[in-house]
Amino acid sequence: MKKISADDLRKMYIDFFVSKGHSQISGASLIPENDPTVLFTTAGMHPLVPYILGAEHPQGKRLTDYQKCIRTGDIDSVGDPHHLTFFEMLGNWSLGDYFKEEAIEFSYEFLTKVLEIDPEKISVTVFKGDDEVPRDEIAAKKWESLGIPKERIYYKGREDNWWGPAGETGPCGPDSEMFYDTGRPKCGPDCQPGCSCGKYFEIWNDVFMGYRKEADGTYHEMERKCIDTGMGIERTVAVLNGKKSVYETEIFSGLLSGIESLCGKKYGDDEEDDKSMRIIADHTRTSVFILGDQKGIAPSNVGQGYILRRLIRRAVRHAKKLGINKPFLSELAKIVIDQYGKPYPELIEHRDFIDNELAKEEEKFSDTLVKGEREFAKMLPNLMKGNSRVISGRLAFKLYDTYGFPIELTQELAKENGFTVDVAGFNEAFEKHQELSRAGAEQQFKGGLADHSEQTTALHTATHLLHAALRKVLGTHVGQKGSNITAERLRFDFTHPEPMTKEQLKEVEDLVNDAIKRDLPVTVKTETLDEARSEGAIAFFDSKYGEKVTVYTIGDFSKEVCGGPHVTHTGDMGHFRILKEQSSSAGVRRIKAVLEK
Repeated sequence: MKKISADDLRKMYIDFFVSKGHSQISGASLIPENDPTVLFTTAGMHPLVPYILGAEHPQGKRLTDYQKCIRTGDIDSVGDPHHLTFFEMLGNWSLGDYFKEEAIEFSYEFLTKVLEIDPEKISVTVFKGDDEVPRDEIAAKKWESLGIPKERIYYKGREDNWWGPAGETGPCGPDSEMFYDTGRPKCGPDCQPGCSCGKYFEIWNDVFMGYRKEADGTYHEMERKCIDTGMGIERTVAVLNGKKSVYETEIFSGLLSGIESLCGKKYGDDEEDDKSMRIIADHTRTSVFILGDQKGIAPSNVGQGYILRRLIRRAVRHAKKLGINKPFLSELAKIVIDQYGKPYPELIEHRDFIDNELAKEEEKFSDTLVKGEREFAKMLPNLMKGNSRVISGRLAFKLYDTYGFPIELTQELAKENGFTVDVAGFNEAFEKHQELSRAGAEQQFKGGLADHSEQTTALHTATHLLHAALRKVLGTHVGQKGSNITAERLRFDFTHPEPMTKEQLKEVEDLVNDAIKRDLPVTVKTETLDEARSEGAIAFFDSKYGEKVTVYTIGDFSKEVCGGPHVTHTGDMGHFRILKEQSSSAGVRRIKAVLEK
């Protein structure tokens, strides 16, 4: 088996699938386009949903790429040897071209011939079937025909071997996962792929999107079937190099060396220190990618900016635990940018923004800690008057929630003054807070990627009209920084240094409504990004040389590179009304608007 780096794996994967007739496409922004369901791009297939749903991709029916992804569901688990918030995903797709058997053939050939993994080390899982969808005998027989014996083909249920739909309805289907046997002994008679003991390491997943879930809960086989696959770079590099943890690979060696230099400690000497080093390494890498993204997000108290702030502050807190008491993030950010600048040139382009925002946030958090210490000092006299020498969980949580003061620092201050902290009470208050946040998030992001309804399609088209109108009224410095669409409204973030006046908002509204009233045709064309720009199309991203893009033109009003979906003409969209204009973050404004019938 080959021992390879992340750069090697990225290149080998893309080269292999290009040789199999796939077009390499550019990875998308970490900030999803027009998607109310998630804060960040969570998988390689995420930006391709419109094409999986049926839109024609400008690069054809066979695609491959590498995609930066972030998953934030278990930030608090980061620190163990395995969890990451940022990761890279390799993927290949068939949009109504090849299906199950050919996808499995490609996977097996890449694993055994290109990566030279011993076939004896490979086990696979397939869907065992249920009342709605039959057992996946086709996938099982294909694996068997390639040499995987029956005893290493495991049938598993929907919780393990089914993907989707992303929302309440839409494309979905069974999948087949590939596992590498690390050689460790089985933890018991029931040990098999999916067991958490570490014997089996998942390295790839082929999703067979052959079904569509309907609103009534039934599943119908689709005529146009798609393949979506995913291979995580970090996990696969760990497997190929015989490492037990992703943090032991070359991917993290530079960052961990940098942290060692800053704190004077050695990774591997002490488990508590190691945990802090892993948190700093992961959170720094993720923060650099969020700040350096094409749609660069700054730290804030909402949405993606809140996650970024949380990551930065958690990294700073653990740096203090290691004895690092000076600003350090810019120094570590340089390591990340140097390591990833070639595959992700946007990091180099936004280097100054990354450095400035990290420095500002470190300084702000230092101020927060000073304020928290001051608040603690104010509480102390009353605490000293009482008989108890235990600080309640409620009070500790107030310091955390109101002032951003970490529980660990509350414990330190408590200890210095002869107190302990009711950590169980704090955790209970924290859990309640998380439940409320989750409920809010579920409400905020209710809907789904598959919601390409008449309403959302019209609202998506309206964002193009709004973008063009803003540039006409405010100037060509205006550029889209993100959008979020539900069936009820659109939200559009754009670059502009100051609040809009009532007159400017009225002018923008009138321009959009005039474009709707004129019943302008919406036409679509496929061409290279350079050709699109030469014709005046708005496009705020770069693509690989010669890569084709889709350009939507709305009469004489708007021309923009986009993936869709759009109405065919503007006349039936309804009346456009701006509900609110406000600040989103420094230098970025936000408009919320509706279409009224």
